[in-house]
Amino acid sequence: MSQSMRTLNSPKTPIPCNYKIPTPKLSFASSSFALSETKSKFSSKKYPRVSLSVMSSHNQNQQQPLSLDVLINSKRKEEVSGNIKSSISDCLSETNLHLTVPALKSKIRGKVRDIYDAGDYLVLVTTDRQSAFDRILASIPFKGQVLNETSLWWFDQTRHITSNAVVSAPDKNVTIAKKCSVFPVEFVVRGFVTGSTDTSLWTVYKNGSRNYCGNTLPDGLVKNQKLHANILTPTTKAEDHDVPVTPDEIIKLGLMTEAELDEASRKALSLFEYGQRVALEHGLILVDTKYEFGKGSDGQILLIDEVHTPDSSRYWIAHSYEERFQNGLEPENVDKEFLRLWFRDHCNPYKDEVLPDAPEELICELSWRYIFLYETITKSRFDVSSTKEPVHDRISRNILSALSALK
Repeated sequence: MSQSMRTLNSPKTPIPCNYKIPTPKLSFASSSFALSETKSKFSSKKYPRVSLSVMSSHNQNQQQPLSLDVLINSKRKEEVSGNIKSSISDCLSETNLHLTVPALKSKIRGKVRDIYDAGDYLVLVTTDRQSAFDRILASIPFKGQVLNETSLWWFDQTRHITSNAVVSAPDKNVTIAKKCSVFPVEFVVRGFVTGSTDTSLWTVYKNGSRNYCGNTLPDGLVKNQKLHANILTPTTKAEDHDVPVTPDEIIKLGLMTEAELDEASRKALSLFEYGQRVALEHGLILVDTKYEFGKGSDGQILLIDEVHTPDSSRYWIAHSYEERFQNGLEPENVDKEFLRLWFRDHCNPYKDEVLPDAPEELICELSWRYIFLYETITKSRFDVSSTKEPVHDRISRNILSALSALK
């Protein structure tokens, strides 16, 4: 990974806010596959349409298309399973680098990342913590490394679309970034009508709403259907939860100027369409994701945080999507929902003070899925090697060396 790249940044400061149906035949090979019409100030119609065809030159050379069976029963899974199991006791669950690296002044603990102030820079350490239900459920071997290296790969691949804040990546779990003034808005981009949370597009749509975050939606959409054009559904923070906002509200609340919003919106839509194209070439559908932006000291708007990771994005298996959609079945997916469901079945994750330990086989399965997504998207082999050096000591040593080089 190039050391000259620029990514990631500080967390947003919470700010108060006032506020089976029959369908026509679909075809992956045709852009007319999308049945719905959406109208929005920030729809992606200005950008090239992404054709949902998985028959790329790359995939034509494969013996079989990517499938859920490949995910569950591949030889590669057997190869890494031993490393995953042996790493369960060595997960990076907590860091205290401000006690071991003199240049680090303070620590902010996020759900997954620990963020340290290093003067002109931020040091972002991606841990193995797995969060859901607004709490930590478990630690997943190699998760932090997957998220960090996946983001770095996408940051490198998308420099033609937008600059980012990355300065260097001195460790598997660490990114050093420029400090930015972070916009308190998450740019959520969606290509499909799906989801199950209270703020998901499908939940809002089935409850009768036809205008969401400034996007006008037509009647007759069904769950998991592809939208005619990708749409932006921005959110901002109110207390401890995300609140959907319209572009007009973002400007009226003073969260961004109109010019800043226009630029960030265009970048978000372009990033998403590029991500869809790359994912599809590798047998996946990038369903939705979120982006964050900040302004550098020179006034430039930079992409920060993470890009197209398994934590920030929803991915489906492309090969089986159409048939399952036609039959009213949920798409085959690669995500952490199975772990969430286990906790829901075995406790009340919102109210119970102490949660049960997740079974080892579920921990290992989720670790494999993170690795699988990294290798599928980047077409590179994930490094599961380990050393005798304690992970906290390794990270401290690498950060100390990197910060010394930046002086």
